[in-house]
Amino acid sequence: MLIKESFTDVKTTANGRESLMRVFLFHPTIPGYPNARFPGVVLFSEIYQVTGPVARFARQIAGQGYIVAAPSSYHDFTGPEPLAYDVPGTDKGNEWKITKTLESYDEDSNRTVDYLLSLPTCTGRVGATGMCLGGHLALRASLDPRISASVCYFPTDIHTRTLGPHAGPNSSATAPSPDSLHTLDVLSRIRGEVALIFGVKDTHVPDAGRDLIRLKMREAGATFSFHEFAWAQHAFIRDELSKGRYDPAVSKACFEVLLELFGRVLRTELGEADGGPHEVEHVC
Repeated sequence: MLIKESFTDVKTTANGRESLMRVFLFHPTIPGYPNARFPGVVLFSEIYQVTGPVARFARQIAGQGYIVAAPSSYHDFTGPEPLAYDVPGTDKGNEWKITKTLESYDEDSNRTVDYLLSLPTCTGRVGATGMCLGGHLALRASLDPRISASVCYFPTDIHTRTLGPHAGPNSSATAPSPDSLHTLDVLSRIRGEVALIFGVKDTHVPDAGRDLIRLKMREAGATFSFHEFAWAQHAFIRDELSKGRYDPAVSKACFEVLLELFGRVLRTELGEADGGPHEVEHVC
């Protein structure tokens, strides 16, 4: 499927401040069908904003018939240009990741969904995906009931509650306070389906961290699948300056996970769920 690329600047308001967030749009087109409509997907980037690898991932998804909107997460601090995959770029990205507030992250997500739903070419069904920081943001976006499906690639900072300003890592299975807004503590608000993807060799989300996320998703009653790849490291889908971690075979398998979930939930009109328990017959 052919793709048209553009961008728009969306106004956001968080923490008493207004800001313009650039949203990069990757829109599928079908020659001869100017009124074709497609589901929308919010694509959240890693800490480097919308880099070459992120844009190529967006094109992959858009080419399958989804309108992809990729917001620039650090509009609070800088322009829409990507950070470099070097030490200064990494340091800036990590600094801004914990300086930016949860309110600002949530505002970005809400406004991006609003933008997709405002497009006459969008069917009204929206999913989310992303990697690293963006994987966390894709899961957090699922707190919005308008998000029907999310695919979260190696999401960081969930198990430690270290997204946004924080006093220090906290990997307790118990929320630090009844009103905690950390993603790990509000998973019961998720209404859509989630696919979580990790590499077993990911040092950013080790075994105990993955186990905690899986436990809390189960406790929350979320509908989710959990995928762990034995030899995959952090950022295994980044095809540029990946420090030897890029794994195209695993990336292909993960893309099939995304296509299955998005195809079933976003491209199929399922109607309302009946809400009842569905017992599985125990037979061979």
